[in-house]
Amino acid sequence: MGAGKSTIGRLLAKELRLPFKDSDKEIELRTGANIPWIFDKEGEPGFRDREQAMIAELCACDGVVLATGGGAVMREANRRALHAGGRVVYLHASVEQQVGRTSRDRNRPLLRTADPAKTLRDLLAIRDPLYREIADLVVETDERPPRMVVLDILERLQQLPPR
Repeated sequence: MGAGKSTIGRLLAKELRLPFKDSDKEIELRTGANIPWIFDKEGEPGFRDREQAMIAELCACDGVVLATGGGAVMREANRRALHAGGRVVYLHASVEQQVGRTSRDRNRPLLRTADPAKTLRDLLAIRDPLYREIADLVVETDERPPRMVVLDILERLQQLPPR
């Protein structure tokens, strides 16, 4: 959360002249409900089921830049779909950076806690190894303008061997 997936994904898609899709936004468009409402009504497992179906659908598309929600990597099926669907770029941000970027965002159900920084540290401890397991690139986003991150990704993607 707060690593810049949507912002950087949009800019990257523009540079690559590809459509950009955000799995959370696609879920909201299809359901007509925002993510916090889905969490409230269906719980996290209900949301994760919707997310898994959406990621499978979007990963089957050719030529798309996809941003997923931060927890998508928790399900093995999502990791398989993402890895099989194309190049995976893990945007890594420190907990301090995440707190700063998410502090005023009310669309983060998992951060509705007394100590969001602790929640983010706990989530990162679990998720980071899973992100790294499937990532073709790990890119640090702390204190870097989105445009610089995109240029870094573009340069590093060109250096990857074909799959």
